[in-house]
Amino acid sequence: MESPAVTFTLAYLVFAVCFVFPPDEVRSAGLTVQSLLAAWLGSEDAAFVQYHLRRSTGTLLAHSLLPLGYYLGMCFAAPEKHLWFFYLASKGWKTFFFFAVLFPAVTSALAYYWSRKGWNNHPLARTLAVHALPQSGWRAVASSINMEFRRIDKFATGAPGARVIVTDTWVIKVTTYCLHVAQQQDIHLTVTDSRQHELTPDSNMPVQFLTIRVASINPYVKAFDIRLNSTEYGELREKLRAPISNAANVVIHQSLSDLFLETFTSLVEINQTHPVPSTQELEPCIGCMQTIANIKLIKNCQEPNEGECQQCYCRPMWCLTCMGKWFASRQDQQHPETWLSSQVPCPTCRAKFCILDVCIIR
Repeated sequence: MESPAVTFTLAYLVFAVCFVFPPDEVRSAGLTVQSLLAAWLGSEDAAFVQYHLRRSTGTLLAHSLLPLGYYLGMCFAAPEKHLWFFYLASKGWKTFFFFAVLFPAVTSALAYYWSRKGWNNHPLARTLAVHALPQSGWRAVASSINMEFRRIDKFATGAPGARVIVTDTWVIKVTTYCLHVAQQQDIHLTVTDSRQHELTPDSNMPVQFLTIRVASINPYVKAFDIRLNSTEYGELREKLRAPISNAANVVIHQSLSDLFLETFTSLVEINQTHPVPSTQELEPCIGCMQTIANIKLIKNCQEPNEGECQQCYCRPMWCLTCMGKWFASRQDQQHPETWLSSQVPCPTCRAKFCILDVCIIR
């Protein structure tokens, strides 16, 4: 492939990934299926289920057109391949074109089948029908979900392609192509995993994501996982009727201070240590009075007469946990991205120090 074809291929690959998994910048620019098909989809607040019947169908159709779009683009990017004239193209490109046309043809036929009889054939309609009473159908369940979704007290989190919604009766996971729905009275919830990311695109603070397994006693409801920030865990528990078990014994950090304390500890542990004579007796931490003081503040970040940090001459009086809590308490709570790089006064003598100056006693 020559340079124009390579350039177009790389550009189209980036476009396809951003179109299927749109980042915030793409969503804000309106280059998503939901934005492009907004007139046909209607309002999610007015009719949540009907909106997602159309959205999942439209998304499948739009994504199936991506291979055909690449082929048409290559007709201009690589004219020497004669892709405009199908009979002159190579066997590989003929095969690609066949599948590029087949995908939208199949999805179009599938979309037409789903939309028949008022969307009765759609997978979401069959999912909701599982929860319907014997004398009713999936539309009664849809009406219940629509009504509860309009309430302002629902719990909702996540990006549009991976949302978690909890109402008084329902737990819903919205994905790119489908919805998972379970009734609160039928479910068991279990924390199965925890992932901590040291940095996020929105801030320089660490963030913990929890994976919670939602399993229903209804044999026709398939279990699914929901993922959310640990700081939202408390709000989720308030909305749920069923308790959440912690089978993996995951330590859940429900506040920003908890997350910072863990990062603070990990950073201090790689700092320079401070040796003390074996004859020196260390006293209990004056913060908690439960742990032996194990922290000494020594200016290591810069030369003695440089910067804002100052030398602290206090004897060891604090443990690592209490010093981390003190450091967090002196921060601007509205700007957590500045916490790791800031200076705070020593809790005893008020000499300024930063994280690099906190030394563990060995």
